[in-house]
Amino acid sequence: MNFQRFMSIVRKEFIHIRRDKASMVIAFIAPIMMLFLFGFAVKLDIENVEMAVVDWDQSTASREFVQRLKNTDYFIDKYYVSRDQDAIDLIDRGLVKVAVIFPPGFEKDIHNGKEAEVQFLIDGSDSTVSRTALPSAVMTANQYSVQLKTEAMEKKGAVAMGGKAGVAAKARVLYNQEMDSIKFTIPGLVGLVIQNITIILTAFALVRERERGTLEQLIITPIRPIELILGKLTPYVLIGFMNFGMVMVLAIVVFHMDIQGNVPLLLVLSACFVICALSMGLIISTVAKTQLQAMQLSLLALLPSVLLSGFVFPREAMPKPIYMMGYGIPLTYYLQIIRGIVLKGVGIEYIYQQVVLLILFTILLISIAIFRFKKRLD
Repeated sequence: MNFQRFMSIVRKEFIHIRRDKASMVIAFIAPIMMLFLFGFAVKLDIENVEMAVVDWDQSTASREFVQRLKNTDYFIDKYYVSRDQDAIDLIDRGLVKVAVIFPPGFEKDIHNGKEAEVQFLIDGSDSTVSRTALPSAVMTANQYSVQLKTEAMEKKGAVAMGGKAGVAAKARVLYNQEMDSIKFTIPGLVGLVIQNITIILTAFALVRERERGTLEQLIITPIRPIELILGKLTPYVLIGFMNFGMVMVLAIVVFHMDIQGNVPLLLVLSACFVICALSMGLIISTVAKTQLQAMQLSLLALLPSVLLSGFVFPREAMPKPIYMMGYGIPLTYYLQIIRGIVLKGVGIEYIYQQVVLLILFTILLISIAIFRFKKRLD
């Protein structure tokens, strides 16, 4: 082995690495991004679960109980509504995960030494949150009961409070009574698989043309950028939608996923998400110069969507800045849509905000892809 020839190859390789600035940026940015994302986003301790309060009693005791729930750091009293159905509607829309309902006479039952009931409605479509919210609610009620009994015993003696005195938490889990994690995971997995496949497919569309030298031939033709981009997009839309159908059939047959809501609505909104994901891939394709760069950028785009969208890790547990970043990911809205339709059976009136934002993201990403390719033609 000749050391001089060996060092020549080493110098040559360093020159290639230095010239490939895009890959170098990815190589050094990706580890930092992954560390911060995993460090802050991967958190299984649920905190700040948003809840709706229906207080028919309007008493000091009910307000004290709400404050106790807040003091656990598990709950935030985001909404106060006047009807039980209003609280259920908030859960259907995904605005809250828990509703607490105080019946009339809640405080009166406490003062009379009776068992005062408080009802909890818990969104079982998110099994991770529900498994934390349910025991936390029951534990808070038990602790409150112990305090009431202790205070009564100190004031009036051991016989003052009967065996049924205190506060009883009556919990009702909606949509997924068994809190089965597979029912929560599979609908989200459908969206994640479709996104990953479609982004990777289209990320190579223009790069492949560039490496083969056929992109220059397309440039000199009279075809317009919008025609080229949409022409590139259309076949992959059909492929992506076929993949969606295949994944849905497997989810239903193998994992016994039951679709509670409107199937045609789910198909239409899924087609919109497929187009949105394909547009993300086309943007990567206009940025990358090689297929290796396209793959690297695809992985760089896919990782945040897995961590920040709420696919596995609950967004409620994330720090506020990381939580806000999730709003910039289309998968976040699609997960809320597909889980709402599949698990809750809700209609468009409950998920219209997510639908509008998903459509806006689709239009924006297609426009960016067209604009970027137009710049390259110049």
